[in-house]
Amino acid sequence: MTRRTFASTPIAALAQTAPKRIAAIITEYRPLSHADVIIGKYLEGFRQDGKPPYPRSKIVSMFTEQVPKADMSREMARKHNVPIHRTAADALTLGGDKLAVDGVLLIGEHGNYPMNDKEQTLYPRFEMFLKITDVFRQSGRAVPVFNDKHLSWSWRQSRRMVEISRELKFPMLAGSSVPVAWRVPAADTPFGARLTSAVAVSYSGLDIYGFHVLEALQAMTERRRGGETGVRAVQCLQREACWEFIERNPAVKRGFEQALSHSRTRTAGQPRDLVKDPTVFVVDYVDGLRGAAFLMTGMVSDFTVAVKLDGRAELVSTLMNLQDGRPHHHFACLVRNIEVMFETGKAPYPVERTMLTSGILDFALESRFQGYKRLETPELAKVRYQTPDASHYSATGWDG
Repeated sequence: MTRRTFASTPIAALAQTAPKRIAAIITEYRPLSHADVIIGKYLEGFRQDGKPPYPRSKIVSMFTEQVPKADMSREMARKHNVPIHRTAADALTLGGDKLAVDGVLLIGEHGNYPMNDKEQTLYPRFEMFLKITDVFRQSGRAVPVFNDKHLSWSWRQSRRMVEISRELKFPMLAGSSVPVAWRVPAADTPFGARLTSAVAVSYSGLDIYGFHVLEALQAMTERRRGGETGVRAVQCLQREACWEFIERNPAVKRGFEQALSHSRTRTAGQPRDLVKDPTVFVVDYVDGLRGAAFLMTGMVSDFTVAVKLDGRAELVSTLMNLQDGRPHHHFACLVRNIEVMFETGKAPYPVERTMLTSGILDFALESRFQGYKRLETPELAKVRYQTPDASHYSATGWDG
């Protein structure tokens, strides 16, 4: 178990430099959308109350693909003197011919988009990313990009996004706010430890929150000895098959119960009586580690994780604690990590985490579509990366 203080970042050493100029490329900006709780912190402070502290970087342009009835973008743009451009390219060039910003926020979450037969919402993150990188290519220069949540609903598109970032040599950060949220207790997998099992528990929809719970799991498992070695197989199980999986895997059952011990939202009663559609994504890693990510709607409405270390009796476990209501402190934790990349030109943790998580989710939903088959994933088995020995979560919360 380790404890990290989030406040110390390399940003302090760069206090004398000019603020970075950021373009925001958005699908939809309405109350409680991801644009609201991310862009809102840049415009109105981390607490979104018009008072310091603020991120150092400044939003200098916006593009929104959709403008719903509850749209906030136009009002916020007028209030903060931020131009809204008609195209993503214009937002990056500020209406000129070449790239004119120092960083990009890509927030392709929410909006009226179709769903495929795997029940994945087809948000156009990949298409928006291509428009962004087209400007990079035409300008002969690239800048850091943050992509909110999945890289894409498609594994192939997710992988291609990372390939392009490497080709054009720009830092990229992506993913969920859950792994960087306030943890109670402030615990992380000891760097370089051998793991024998890992469990994460959450709730809500398979696509929308399945990503979050998998990223919570991956943020804990990637710190194991040897780093991330890739995933050789993925399977989705639901209803009675989910309960049976828990019962026939004692290590998973122990991790499940230990993770739930940290929940602050657990409803009293037996899990089988509370959860109508229990779901588990079973993740078999190349090095033999087995991970299990559960969605238990009706029993909990928070995120908890437990990992078993080889040779140690007690499990490392924690609640990744999200603030239910404005200003959604966990998004402030995410913005602070984004700011590290904008200021230093280096992502604080690897984008490969989100690339792999995006792929696991895509294959897990394919497993469900194919009748809950266990799917071998040679593509995911090739994903190898090493995370730095640093924890990026917040050790303090909105009440401390």
